[in-house]
Amino acid sequence: MHQLTDLPFAPGTPRYDEGLERNARLRIEGTRNLANAAKAAGVRRMITQSIAFVYALGDGTRVETDALDVAATGARKRTVDGVIALEQATLELPEGIVLRYGYLYGPGTWYPNEKRAKPALHVDAAAQAALLTVSKGKHGIYNIAEDDGVISSEKAKHDLGFDAEFRI
Repeated sequence: MHQLTDLPFAPGTPRYDEGLERNARLRIEGTRNLANAAKAAGVRRMITQSIAFVYALGDGTRVETDALDVAATGARKRTVDGVIALEQATLELPEGIVLRYGYLYGPGTWYPNEKRAKPALHVDAAAQAALLTVSKGKHGIYNIAEDDGVISSEKAKHDLGFDAEFRI
């Protein structure tokens, strides 16, 4: 299970862009190295954390088959490129599974007490989704977020039993 990120600086802080660059490098190089090592060891299943807020703009609720924002520029482009590389490396494995999380909030996050953006996801529900995926996930991509009209998590609800209201 690959849940690594490298975002030490919160949005709006002076070094946030530096963190985005480090995180993109982790997604691109780190995930590639991890996927190659997994394949070399004969690992079939790899579950990877991605993000659900890099879809291309459009009308309606985003689903897993919708296009990502490949036309992005600046720091967002680097983030989208990192997500694409991470997801491609993961999906090369026979049982590669990508969990596209909403913006995390709750204990241990930048936003411990409140949702700050859509699509949102409480950290407890994210942990529950990762656990469910270990035994129930199928090769492919799942949106993991609260029902808010931005992202559809219907596939995760159906296949995994995901519940965005889950709290520990």
